[in-house]
Amino acid sequence: MRMQVLDSATPAWAAAVLRADELIHSSDFRPRKRSARTVAGFATIDGTRVFVKRVEEGSWLKGWIARLRGSRARRVLCGAAILKFAGFARPEPLAAAEARAVGAIRTSYVISEALDGSRIMSDVVLSGGRRNFRQRCEVSSAIAKQIRRLHDAGIYTLDLQETNVMISGSESGDWKIHFVDLEDFRRARKVSERRRLLNLVHLDRTIGRFLPRTQRLRFLYNYLGGRPARDEARQVLRHYFALRDRAQRRARPRPSQGPMTAGASDAQAAARPPGFHRVRSR
Repeated sequence: MRMQVLDSATPAWAAAVLRADELIHSSDFRPRKRSARTVAGFATIDGTRVFVKRVEEGSWLKGWIARLRGSRARRVLCGAAILKFAGFARPEPLAAAEARAVGAIRTSYVISEALDGSRIMSDVVLSGGRRNFRQRCEVSSAIAKQIRRLHDAGIYTLDLQETNVMISGSESGDWKIHFVDLEDFRRARKVSERRRLLNLVHLDRTIGRFLPRTQRLRFLYNYLGGRPARDEARQVLRHYFALRDRAQRRARPRPSQGPMTAGASDAQAAARPPGFHRVRSR
């Protein structure tokens, strides 16, 4: 495969991303995620701690599609530029590269800042114990207002969850919000209400593990800028919970189509009303 450096802060970082595979397989690499297609973790290069991510595109067909729509490395650079131009904090990409074979993109590599001193939302909220109500309110309010500012700037993301929102600052309330997973950020002329609520629904599905229902509802009101009038609140909540229910149904594991379940699936399909279809969550 042929490696191509897409962008780098310095020639030294360009050389580093070309040997990203060596870094990932070295004993100093500290993995944070390992899956069939993605490896991500921390490494130290010339005394600087960085975050290294490698993503396999999968099949040859997906590699050709990635060439047309842009590899993950290119989308990371695009997302970083979108957030930087709008004034939002994010890790600075230090180098990005892609590997091609027979014209198809096979692998993307990105080296970025490690964001030392920043933690995910659950670590910050639960650092003082589950009864630290004041800190929970401050952090959730800061994130809600930052997401509202993001949407008002015409920016949204396809994967908003608490692990993709890093927080730095102190318990004095001076919190700084960093957005990560930059390849999922998009710009629109105007972010629609549906996209706004979908972002909040996706985040709610992860913060629901450590925030009770009342604080999650307060999070929504903080995003809206205060509790709206009763009729408006009912309309927003009705739309919000409808999107959340659809997302939850999509996340449920489907039963295997074996001989014991085929009949049940056919019966369920026959019981659906005319025109029924599954609504995508994105």
